[in-house]
Amino acid sequence: MSVGRQALPRSRRAPVGGTHHRPPAWLLLFAGAVALIAALPLVYLALTIAGAWPVVIETVLEPRSLALLARSIGLAAAVTLTATLIAVPSAWLTTRTDLPFRGLWTVLLALPLVIPSYIGAYLLVSALGPSGLLQEALGVDRLPSIYGFPGAWIVLSLCTYPLILLTVRSALRRLDPQLEDAARGMGRSQARTFFGIVLPQLLPAIGAGALLVALYVLSDFGAVSIVRFDSFTRAIYVAYQSSFDRTIAAALAGLLVLVMLALLAVEARLRSGRAYHRTGPGSQRGGTRVALGRWRWPALAFCWLVVVLALVLPIGVLVYWSLRSFAGTTDWALVGQAAFNSLLTAGLAAGLAAICALGIAALTVRHPSRIGTAFDRVAHTGYALPGIVVALALVFFATRVALPLYQTLGLLVVALVILFLPQAIGATRTALLQISPRLEEAARGLGRGQLRTMASVTAP
Repeated sequence: MSVGRQALPRSRRAPVGGTHHRPPAWLLLFAGAVALIAALPLVYLALTIAGAWPVVIETVLEPRSLALLARSIGLAAAVTLTATLIAVPSAWLTTRTDLPFRGLWTVLLALPLVIPSYIGAYLLVSALGPSGLLQEALGVDRLPSIYGFPGAWIVLSLCTYPLILLTVRSALRRLDPQLEDAARGMGRSQARTFFGIVLPQLLPAIGAGALLVALYVLSDFGAVSIVRFDSFTRAIYVAYQSSFDRTIAAALAGLLVLVMLALLAVEARLRSGRAYHRTGPGSQRGGTRVALGRWRWPALAFCWLVVVLALVLPIGVLVYWSLRSFAGTTDWALVGQAAFNSLLTAGLAAGLAAICALGIAALTVRHPSRIGTAFDRVAHTGYALPGIVVALALVFFATRVALPLYQTLGLLVVALVILFLPQAIGATRTALLQISPRLEEAARGLGRGQLRTMASVTAP
């Protein structure tokens, strides 16, 4: 078989999921229930702006609103590009090469994801600001300002690149290396093999991660506020806090939803009509490790630079300020209880989001249809909206429909699932695209039902 320009595109034009029959009723109902819960912020926005269309249109078309939206989209584009340029090489180095201490670098490069963007922004300003720790260490009067676009771009790039890194690493680990071996056997260099064979197969993972980064930037409030970048989300927060009439804030949030839908359409275009699972017979094996040779030291330097800027510097500043501000006694029992509550909430939200994402991803990949696409679009809504919109939507729902849920752990978990469900959907969809549907068809041919096949074959 030829591995030239024609071979890979021909296989990639196969149907995405490999199966197009009618989805089982239980999967359709489950995905619909998830989409219904995720749609609560949209329902809240619709009820808020209902009957006030003149105000909504005036707010949306106001020059300042359009200028803020353009600034936010520009920031999202810059951060997404930078995060991709950091994440893709990092994923390849830690997955497909003989980089020393690959396991350690894998953990360190992913850890910046646990640092909230507003804390990262605060620590960056404390360290590199005009009157920060670096200014004191150098003994100069003042350093160049990092406020505005440069600060927001740096902070959000360093905080969000793991969103792409994790999905790309997962995709790289599942890639069938036969096409790469064939390409190298026909004389292609390692670089040509990567750009011609590997990179096209990573597009769904890169697109899913890039989508999350762009939506994260558009919805971020903490980092842009600390570095004084006037963004669209900041305008929404100000509108909510400065007026009892929430129509204007809801109108601005609705415009953000339209931008989200446009981004989802672009991401869907990247993976439409393509299959990335193995189609030939035989067992799948892992990829061959690439010897870095003389590139080992530049690769290590790249990893060190990313980890120092994204992890070591923020943690170092945090420890420094913590030691300087430590005084008196600490109620460790209270700290322990808070830590336990955080871990419990995070664990419940992560588990529930993973289950919900499996239903949405299975519906859109294995049974592509308009209703599945609609469910997927709705499920991404929460990630594009500021947290305050999602919180107000759930408070509105609980106080009017489900009062026993008001101010409970369950309602908080639901809010977190709505906010972070797209992260789980993106990773799950990428995995499903690389799992051959023949495995599921074989299980069903041996007498297993759809649900048992999903639980025992697909989910593992």
